[in-house]
Amino acid sequence: MTVFKIRINGREQEVKAKEGSVPTILDAAKQFGIAIPTLCHHPALEPYGSCRLCAVEVEKKGRKRFVTACNYPLEEGLVVETGSEGVLAIRRMILELLAARCPGERRIQDLALEYGVTRPRFLLEDESCILCGLCHRVCGELVGVSAINAQNRGVLRDVDTPYGQLSEDCIACGACALVCPTSSARRRENIYPLLASDISELESEFLDGTIDGDLGIFRRMFAGRSAIEGQDGGMVTAILLRGMEVGLLDAAVVASRDEIYGATAILAEDADSVIEARGTKYVRISVIPPLIEALHKGRKKVAVVGTPCQIRVVRCLQKAGYFARRFPDAEIYLIGLFCFESFDYGRLKSHIAGLFGLDLDKADKVQIARGKFFVQAEGREHSCRVGELHELVREGCDYCGDLVSRLADVSIGSVGSPEGFSTVIVRSLLGERLLEGLAFESQEIRREDVARLAAMKKKNAETNFAPILAGREDKSGAEGIRGAAPRSICRQEH
Repeated sequence: MTVFKIRINGREQEVKAKEGSVPTILDAAKQFGIAIPTLCHHPALEPYGSCRLCAVEVEKKGRKRFVTACNYPLEEGLVVETGSEGVLAIRRMILELLAARCPGERRIQDLALEYGVTRPRFLLEDESCILCGLCHRVCGELVGVSAINAQNRGVLRDVDTPYGQLSEDCIACGACALVCPTSSARRRENIYPLLASDISELESEFLDGTIDGDLGIFRRMFAGRSAIEGQDGGMVTAILLRGMEVGLLDAAVVASRDEIYGATAILAEDADSVIEARGTKYVRISVIPPLIEALHKGRKKVAVVGTPCQIRVVRCLQKAGYFARRFPDAEIYLIGLFCFESFDYGRLKSHIAGLFGLDLDKADKVQIARGKFFVQAEGREHSCRVGELHELVREGCDYCGDLVSRLADVSIGSVGSPEGFSTVIVRSLLGERLLEGLAFESQEIRREDVARLAAMKKKNAETNFAPILAGREDKSGAEGIRGAAPRSICRQEH
């Protein structure tokens, strides 16, 4: 245990810290119940110091200066003032600038009022982002996806996706929206922040049926096996082929094998392309580019086959009106796959080569079942425990709590079905249309098996989200603020 003796706001204090660790001034202030405002700080992330709102005055060897409390390490004998006139002047100036930049953001305006800022002297803007960096830091440091990042410098500085395009990396986990102190993350169209309340709204808007806490909304569920050879019961392939045959579908976005990335999303426009792409690929891909390609080519009835995170992304874009504004006649069918986790293909390929002496690119079939990872190649079957592959899991998977693609029109997987069958969960009228007239053998599923694994997946995500939620400051009024600021802030016209 290390002890730092400091003087804070005129009182001698002792700050205890674990051996080898050095707390910050902000840590010490919290320990003694001293409030220091912050906008860019989150205890689960590395200190950043971008908002400067936590400015304090320190004195060391007779010299005084202003520093940011969130990232300034304690030193023996340090003298700290958290509420001097100079400190308050700095905070007032920062809040006046932010109040002018974001006149519609309640949290900013409330903080400004708290420090006596009632009439910003600067030109009012119409921004929501304060460039605190929390969104891209949680996305990169914790979730590990880095779907967004800071770009440019000076007055051009912004937070965005590469080239401002629809993100191909965002998994719609919602972490950015949870930590954002304003409504900025929720306003962006090129990422897909999805909170628990949003999932309920999307289920109500797009799905129809009985509500189940673990499995989501469903109309019916069963184990199905088609006459087509494919993964398990071949139901996904059968649905796509039948849809194209009867004119229900013009095209389908599916995953195809790729020797570099393991799989890539392609636009299948005929039966041969669908058959060529059959089989599960345990890697994460983006379905957005081929979906946009299909719609630009005039394909009006498109099926998207994807994992839960990919299905969430498409639903977010549907909810935001992205497709309706650009392709008003398009009808998109979502076929969601069960997914507990996906893998980094390069590392998985190296691991399998070392474990079994196999080239994963040449495998006839890859499957996860009964807690094992199976690879069939050269007439032989090899397996290992899925738990042995955890270090190879893709970034972000630990923050996804959806096993069964709750937002899809039809969800399909192998959990809960007899050998050679697929578990099928129909969730909407569009899902019923996909199955109408399809010939397949049907059996009962072991619903409790699906529910148990779904609950485990959800609990894992909740555990990983706990530090984000625990460190989340009060954001009352931050979400969805689109209207005027509080009445006591004068909205000047320039």
